Amino acid sequence: MTDHNRPVSALRQRMLEDMQLRKLGAKTQSSYIRAVKSLSDFLHRSPVSADAEDLRRFQLHLSTNGTSPTTINATLTGLRFFFTVTVERPEVMSKTSAVFLDRKLPVVLSVEEVARMLEHAPGAKYQAALSLAYGTGLRAGEVVALKIGDIDSERMLIRVEQGKGRRDRNAMLSPKLLNVLRAWWRLAHAKGKMLPGGWLFPGQSPVNPMSTRQLNRACHVAVESARINKRVSMHTLRHSFATHLLEDKVDIRIIQVLLGHAKLDTTALYSQVATRTLRDVRSPLENLELRARPPT
Repeated sequence: MTDHNRPVSALRQRMLEDMQLRKLGAKTQSSYIRAVKSLSDFLHRSPVSADAEDLRRFQLHLSTNGTSPTTINATLTGLRFFFTVTVERPEVMSKTSAVFLDRKLPVVLSVEEVARMLEHAPGAKYQAALSLAYGTGLRAGEVVALKIGDIDSERMLIRVEQGKGRRDRNAMLSPKLLNVLRAWWRLAHAKGKMLPGGWLFPGQSPVNPMSTRQLNRACHVAVESARINKRVSMHTLRHSFATHLLEDKVDIRIIQVLLGHAKLDTTALYSQVATRTLRDVRSPLENLELRARPPT
């Protein structure tokens, strides 16, 4: 995160310590540091000297230069931490405001498309990992972080340790997924690719887990080989998991727990893409008896 060839300023060191005290993740820390550096580059001076009008001009600069709303909001979050916690001047953020984000419907695969995608996975390890992602709704980072001991075949659960938001939770383990994972385990052990009690999906060296980048690359290869003409990522499997459960009449609150969502509103988005559920709804127009009007 820091350049080891140059000394860390006292201000930067203070901010790093503040973030470490609050146990912020490495990616969050990098994002916050990047936000402060962007402000400093814009002002051409230390960000400590900034006032509310400087922050207003900086946000306007980001907006007029085509910065995405997501990036603007992330930058403001980092700066808010810096001015509120590190330099204790929260009033500096008074003229900034979060940017409204368009809420787009997620891309969802049909059951048939998921089956084709899994069949075209580039190898047994990736087929097992992609099957697990779809069969549990886990995020890519949660999939690659799994160890053999996280699979509880007696209780038919998968233990997810420190998922998003640093929350532990249990994911579902279906009999079919268990068979897929056992087949992968037998193959990996026979070839010496898996250490006892080690990573469920090892990288090139069994000491390290497979990276999310490797898993995403395998996902794209499978989609291309299956000739699926949609913009698919690993998160698409998570969206498809939730949507297919909703179409199968699973209670949305149960889906919320399985996905690890803190708010039900986040899960409710899938009700808008559950096409089978929409098709099953009877339109009130069907209850009317309409007479066809004669042509004029």
